[in-house]
Amino acid sequence: MLRYQEVFVPGGFPRHTYNPRVDLQLEEKLAEVKDNLCKLVTVTGQTKSGKTVLARKILPPEESIWIDGGVVSREDDFWDVIIEQLQLFQSAGEETVEGTISKIGGKGTTEANFFIAKGSGEISTEAQKERGTKSTSSRNLSSRVAALKGLRSSNVPLVVDDFHYIPRDMQGSIVRALKPLIFDGLPVVIIAIPHRRYDALKVEKEMTGRISPINIPTWSEDELQFISNTGFKLLNYKVPSKFSADLSSEAIGSPHLMQDFCRGVSKLLDVEYEKRVRDLEAGQPEQESVFRDVAETIGRPIFEKLARGPRQRTDRLQRKLKSGKTVDIYELVLYGLAHLRPGLVSLEYEELRTAIRDVAGAQIPQLHEVARVLKHMATIAATDQSSTPVIDFEEEEKKLHITDPFFAFYLRWGELER
Repeated sequence: MLRYQEVFVPGGFPRHTYNPRVDLQLEEKLAEVKDNLCKLVTVTGQTKSGKTVLARKILPPEESIWIDGGVVSREDDFWDVIIEQLQLFQSAGEETVEGTISKIGGKGTTEANFFIAKGSGEISTEAQKERGTKSTSSRNLSSRVAALKGLRSSNVPLVVDDFHYIPRDMQGSIVRALKPLIFDGLPVVIIAIPHRRYDALKVEKEMTGRISPINIPTWSEDELQFISNTGFKLLNYKVPSKFSADLSSEAIGSPHLMQDFCRGVSKLLDVEYEKRVRDLEAGQPEQESVFRDVAETIGRPIFEKLARGPRQRTDRLQRKLKSGKTVDIYELVLYGLAHLRPGLVSLEYEELRTAIRDVAGAQIPQLHEVARVLKHMATIAATDQSSTPVIDFEEEEKKLHITDPFFAFYLRWGELER
């Protein structure tokens, strides 16, 4: 008799609703890393698309070393995690013993007893003493050297989640250090979001031809419906096909969001395990209520941080929206994004400018103004420790990447006016 909290686990390992997506053979491809592949495996996919769940299925933390790129601010942090998980020591010691032996003795006959030779013509005694000195020396190993020695001797798989969080110069140093071990068969996997998928190639050109890429495609609506259909069936509920279709169409290809929706519906309807099969009665009002609740829970904090900008200012130019609301340029850009109701997409500047023009009453900002705002927003998103980098901005290309389905979902269902 399962509870819905056990069945639907957004953010955790979905033991009861795990979808292996068999047709894509993702598990088989990733498992090759354990068979002397001698290549760096890169797992890429949109945020909340199941990359980490897949990797944990094949390389569970109790059998592998897992490093979260978000906690690596200096290179020693990276190597220290390995040292801690392998329970290594960073000092090596050597001990040398030197001794001398002295013998005291005399001539003896074959009849002589070693200890007593009473009555014989000659007496033979022999004694030996050993005196010695012991010297000990030790040397401290750097975190990097100790970690690499431990990895080489243990051959334990290494997984680096959120590799894109690690600073670019540090990425290069880490990949170069791991390269000889990868060539010798050490299983190494890095997980990153799509538009950063070639980070390893950029920071270490010699890895060209030594990378095995695995792309995690966005989940189809049928794959997402597997979660609701399987989960509610375990609770003895029959799910209307339209209900599953409605949830999957709003999940923006994210199994995490689908888990959130199913858990929210279960909570709203007080779903418990039923002894007899019954229909799940959830209409449009219940669905929209769940969508709004999920949006506020997962998206409001980062939206407010982006709307405030790098710091609170009173001298920002205020602009009126067509709705009559007065906002500054940071809020204006976010209202423009919300007008587009984006999924996980890359937006050209002109698309965003058109959206801003649609919502603004007057005073459309210039290109350099919008670019400056997007640059600041991307910095805020990347340094916010409580969230994933919800957006990323390529300044040279003037291209904005919506990288987080939670943020995209909030732009669709969140109460921006609040």
